[in-house]
Amino acid sequence: MAVPAAAMGPSALGQSGPGSMAPWCSVSSGPSRYVLGMQELFRGHSKTREFLAHSAKVHSVAWSCDGRRLASGSFDKTASVFLLEKDRLVKENNYRGHGDSVDQLCWHPSNPDLFVTASGDKTIRIWDVRTTKCIATVNTKGENINICWSPDGQTIAVGNKDDVVTFIDAKTHRSKAEEQFKFEVNEISWNNDNNMFFLTNGNGCINILSTTVLFCSLIAVFFLSYPELKPVQSINAHPSNCICIKFDPMGKYFATGSADALVSLWDVDELVCVRCFSRLDWPVRTLSFSHDGKMLASASEDHFIDIAEVETGDKLWEVQCESPTFTVAWHPKRPLLAFACDDKDGKYDSSREAGTVKLFGLPNDS
Repeated sequence: MAVPAAAMGPSALGQSGPGSMAPWCSVSSGPSRYVLGMQELFRGHSKTREFLAHSAKVHSVAWSCDGRRLASGSFDKTASVFLLEKDRLVKENNYRGHGDSVDQLCWHPSNPDLFVTASGDKTIRIWDVRTTKCIATVNTKGENINICWSPDGQTIAVGNKDDVVTFIDAKTHRSKAEEQFKFEVNEISWNNDNNMFFLTNGNGCINILSTTVLFCSLIAVFFLSYPELKPVQSINAHPSNCICIKFDPMGKYFATGSADALVSLWDVDELVCVRCFSRLDWPVRTLSFSHDGKMLASASEDHFIDIAEVETGDKLWEVQCESPTFTVAWHPKRPLLAFACDDKDGKYDSSREAGTVKLFGLPNDS
C-alpha cells in the first residue's frame, strides 16, 4: 500500500447530509477541566519504558479485553504476550508457527484468553494463552495484512494484499463470505453495534458494508451492511489515501487517519465529520481511543505521538519518540498507552531492528 509522502490539506467538501464535512477545525475557549486534569496526571505519570519483545520490528500491539495482557506481532514471524504487573510488562510467552511476518493481531472482544494473528504466509492463527498453543490455523488466498474480530465474537475478518476480505466463522474456522474489492483496502473494522463493516481505501474513502455499504468516489469510508454485505453509502473522508480507522468504546465516534496527515472525527449516527486534528506532518499510520472515549492518540513518522481531547480537539499531551511509530493502543481500563516504533539497536548495530514495545503513562518515580 503506497502512501504519498507529501501531506495534502483538507478538500473543500459539501456540508449537508450523511458523509458531509462539518467545519474542519474548531476553536475552544480554553482547556477543559478534563484536559487540565489529565495533564496534571501525566505530569506525574509521563514515564515511558521499553520492553524487549522480538528480534525484529514490531508491527502491531493490542490489549486483551480485561487489560491483563498485551500482545505484539512482529516481522520476526512471531507474536509475544506480556502480563501487566503494576508498572511494568513481564513477558509471558512467545508464539511461533507463522512462516512470514505477523502484520496485525487482535484479541477476542470478550474472552481475554484468545487472540488471532494475520500473516504474510497466507494464514491466520488463533491462539489460547492458557495453553500457549495455536488452536486453529485457517488458510487464506493471499498475504494477510489486516484483521479484526467482530464485537459479538462470532466472526473474524481478514484482508490481504490483493484487496480481498474474508469473513471467517470463529467457531468452525471456515470461511463464511469473501469480497474482492476494486480499490485498495487499507484498514477494516466493524462498528460497535456489529451491523456495519467499514473499510478505509486508497481513494481517501471510508466504505461501509453492513447490512449496508458505502461506496465512495473520492476518499471515503466504505460501509457494508453485515452480514448481508450490501453497499450502503460512501463518505468523502480525505483528499488522499485513507489509512486507518478506529471506533471509540462509547460508540459515539469513529476516527480516520490519512496520508494528508489529518485525523478526522466522525459522528457514528449522522456520518458527519465533526472535527479534525492537524498536528502531525506525516501520513497518519495508527489511532487509538482511550477506554473512556475522551482521548485519541494518533501517530505517524513524526517523532511524537499526539494525544488529543476528543470533544474539543485540544492537544492534551505529546509522547516523544526517537523514530516513526507503527502502532498505538490505549489500555482498556487505565491511561496507559502501548506503542511500537521503528527503533534500531544502536548499542551494537545501528541498522539492527530493536523489536521493543513501549509503555507510556507510568509514574515518574517508578
